[in-house]
Amino acid sequence: MGHFHQVKNPKLKNLKKGPTNTPEGLWKKCVSCGEIMQTEKLEENAQVCPYCDHHYRLGAAERLDLLCDEGTFQEHGSELASTNPLQFTDKISYEERLKSAYKKTGLRDGTVCGVGLMEGQPVAYAIMDFNFMGGSMGVVTGEKVALAMDLAFEKKIPCVVVSCSGGARMQEGILSLMQMAKTSASRARLKEAGLPYVSVLTDPTTGGCAASYAMLGDLNIAEPKALIGFAGPRVIEQSIRQTLPEGFQRSEFLKDHGFIDRICHRKSLKKELSFFLRLLAPVAGT
Repeated sequence: MGHFHQVKNPKLKNLKKGPTNTPEGLWKKCVSCGEIMQTEKLEENAQVCPYCDHHYRLGAAERLDLLCDEGTFQEHGSELASTNPLQFTDKISYEERLKSAYKKTGLRDGTVCGVGLMEGQPVAYAIMDFNFMGGSMGVVTGEKVALAMDLAFEKKIPCVVVSCSGGARMQEGILSLMQMAKTSASRARLKEAGLPYVSVLTDPTTGGCAASYAMLGDLNIAEPKALIGFAGPRVIEQSIRQTLPEGFQRSEFLKDHGFIDRICHRKSLKKELSFFLRLLAPVAGT
């Protein structure tokens, strides 16, 4: 047996780390269950883990591909872009942060709005993109969400807003908070006209977004396990000095407590949205 004790483990750290022929990005480890999966399979599954059903965040373009009939979307307000009205600067200037977000996403701001078809039915869309400064709501996002609702009002069609936001954008201060009132006013006009508005809540939907248009839908639909609320759970725990219930502020908790109407898996979201829009607007949604 002495022979086996003399066998030394290979010194992997000393192996040369030369270039390989394996492309990067082929595999991804699920942040929820830890399973390793092919990136291509994850994309084919609408960015939902096939093992644990964890819903990854989608960009605005991916979300539109999921909800809008191919080739039917017409964007509005694409020329709108954020500025720095308060001349805000922290470690770097707000302008630099905007340039970085634009370079990362190709978007002028974190929301895309327009009109397209959903299973043949005309719909006004506003889609938030978390990749642009955490989906924060500034003046332009407020303008685009209100614009989508105004388009729905003018064309007498339903409106769908998909929220994915960390809250109001601090770099725009009170101007960003004013968008809560602006979007709520546009939503009220839709309600008075009897036009359906469906709010889709994804992970996360928090802050000023959750405190305004995101929770004002005729129907509020959430994706599974999405974080939804005004303040985050850690902030609440520190404020009230109590331990929160398990799953607090997640979709399932909110549905059990009557805060949202329905939880819908991403792969069936388009079909369910189309059904409810026709149900809510049998004439206008024709």
